[in-house]
Amino acid sequence: MRLLVVSNRLPITVAKKNGKLVFQKSAGGLVSGISSYLESLKSSSSIKSEHLWVGWAGATVTDRAKEKLKSEILSQFQCLPVFIPESDMDSFYHGFCNKTIWPLFHYFPSRTSFKEEDWHSYKTVNRIFCDALVAIIRPGDLVWVHDYHLMLLPKLLRERISDLPIGFFLHIPFPSFELFRLLPRSWSREILEGLLGANLVGFHIHDYTQYFLRCVLRILGLEHNMGIIVTGDHLVKAATFPMGINFERFHDASGSREVQEERGKLRNVLEGYRVILSIDRLDYTKGVINRLEGYELFLEKNSQWRRKVVLILVVVPSRIGVDHYQQAKREIDELVGRINGRFGSIGWVPISYQYASLSFHRLVALYNSSDIALVTPLRDGMNLIAKEYIAARTDKTGVLILSEMAGAARELGEALIINPNDKREIAEALNEALGLSTEEQVRRNEAMQNRLRRYDVSRWAEDFISDMLRVTKNQETFYARMLTPAAKEQLLRRFQKSEKRLILLDYDGTLAPFTSSPHGAKPTDELLSLLRALSENAKSEVILISGRDRDTLQRWFAMFPIGLAAEHGIWIKEKGAEWSLIKPLTNSWIAQIRPMLETYVDRLPGSFIEEKEFSVAWHYRMADPDQSALLAKELADNVISFTANMDIQVRQGHKVLEIKSAGVNKGTAGLHWMSKKNYDFVMAMGDDWTDEDLFKICPETAYSIRIGVAQSYAKYNLRDHLEALEILQKLVRSETGS
Repeated sequence: MRLLVVSNRLPITVAKKNGKLVFQKSAGGLVSGISSYLESLKSSSSIKSEHLWVGWAGATVTDRAKEKLKSEILSQFQCLPVFIPESDMDSFYHGFCNKTIWPLFHYFPSRTSFKEEDWHSYKTVNRIFCDALVAIIRPGDLVWVHDYHLMLLPKLLRERISDLPIGFFLHIPFPSFELFRLLPRSWSREILEGLLGANLVGFHIHDYTQYFLRCVLRILGLEHNMGIIVTGDHLVKAATFPMGINFERFHDASGSREVQEERGKLRNVLEGYRVILSIDRLDYTKGVINRLEGYELFLEKNSQWRRKVVLILVVVPSRIGVDHYQQAKREIDELVGRINGRFGSIGWVPISYQYASLSFHRLVALYNSSDIALVTPLRDGMNLIAKEYIAARTDKTGVLILSEMAGAARELGEALIINPNDKREIAEALNEALGLSTEEQVRRNEAMQNRLRRYDVSRWAEDFISDMLRVTKNQETFYARMLTPAAKEQLLRRFQKSEKRLILLDYDGTLAPFTSSPHGAKPTDELLSLLRALSENAKSEVILISGRDRDTLQRWFAMFPIGLAAEHGIWIKEKGAEWSLIKPLTNSWIAQIRPMLETYVDRLPGSFIEEKEFSVAWHYRMADPDQSALLAKELADNVISFTANMDIQVRQGHKVLEIKSAGVNKGTAGLHWMSKKNYDFVMAMGDDWTDEDLFKICPETAYSIRIGVAQSYAKYNLRDHLEALEILQKLVRSETGS
């Protein structure tokens, strides 16, 4: 097994220095986390795997230099650089990624840009990544795509290599439907379809997973079952995997000589002060302004702590050149100056401010030296700084103040959890943290450390990959039931050799696609020609078993020599005969049920009632899908309770709730015809749960076929009604020789 890790940036960045290309380590939680996991694979006894990291190297080079650079990076770092034109990279990265997706997914719609040219560059870069991967993928490879820069890539890969195991992990929040729908409709659809090209789509917390599933339902109309979505050609699972850190690296580094030296330097400066630490990239989503205002309010309300505390504020440069980031930098500079000017004195500066990147050892030394870590993003996918601070506290002291808007808050519940938009909460949390006893600090941190140690970054990655392989394996089992080309040929041969054939067909979803209204699915001329040709063969008996009323079936199909069954088998029409009830039934119960259904039509705009002679259906295909799901279950429960003493059956169909007389179904209708002759070829096709009754009674030798990929009593599955029509056309052609 070879693991291909794919991200926008490689773990190393190519930079130009004195006219030469040099390699530098890339920054960021994604890089450090994945790098730690890949390092662990080298020493793992249970997992033996090759790996290759694919991504942009951070520099534009000439065509002549590309091959040499690629060879050098591959041999030194096990990485494959993807080369992107500078014009596309700017519009892709600074444009769509950082001016559209980043602010929108972090709940800053007012900062979001919607430029068509940026979207086109985003699509172009995703295609460039796809081409680069297709050129190197080998049988047995697994592809793990990371983050919002490459959300179209899974589908692009799936279209090129259909059986490729693909995972996708989003390292930022996934927004609620109300925000995601702000994207132009075609963009939002393509992004969701792109993500659904993966076998497994992972998110940091449960909320993001649910938001994604809801967007898929509302925008694409695809429902899920326990996070599993069935698409046209594969299964997709959406699941939650909270990213961990390399716990031992931060924990063990605290005792290293380099960290001790850094701590000594800090001690000389900070001796006698209680230290509050704030470290973040320069980003408006991190809430640095809010925490500074909270700290200012704390100093204002708690004069006893003045000259006794110091806030170490480290802002790491990020996305230099983006307007919003430069504006954030100016606001931070001004606010730091104001607070220091307002409260500072000759012997005390309330804020020690540094605008720079930190080395690993200095970072750990700051974690060790700080009494409080103030981590208050306005919105964050996870936030690993909070976890790193806890891991580095070898004596288990220290207090973490954490924003409830960070994904990490779901795991670090023992921290002081605050709302980052409320500076009063920040001020009060600082005061509480400074007064927290050592025993209480140890109790809280011990619980969090144990949790972080158990679920570290390696466990996170292993869980994701194991789940991806599990979904892929389940898909193989699921799709083993698909009617393969070989099985289709066998079906065709048996059909040709047979003398007495029974062909049982559903209509909606099997011979015709679903429409918003039942009346919109009128058969096409092509379908009518196909049914005529199929039914006029003397060896074949064609039966249409539908949930539709008998008047509709009579109007559409009575001109053909076929059998008809209406209302799921309640009404039977033999070839050339009149309609008759399959058994004596009453329909007086419909009048009792109707007022209840009408109430739900009023409650759910877009729903409507279809009343037949011995059954009634409540359709909700055109209604809001979220509200429909809830009200359909509620209505079903109410009808079942109301009709407990009646001989009534309630069935959940495809976007429809049907109530009909019990004891009659498509199975009884199928038996009606099967009992008449000893058929040597039987084929039954249907797409709904109502067709399961028919599949159950089919003989062992029959070809029972469920349209759509779902658990079924049928032997085989087809993807859609087009494949069903294709098979019927082949049967006709096999007899006519055309």
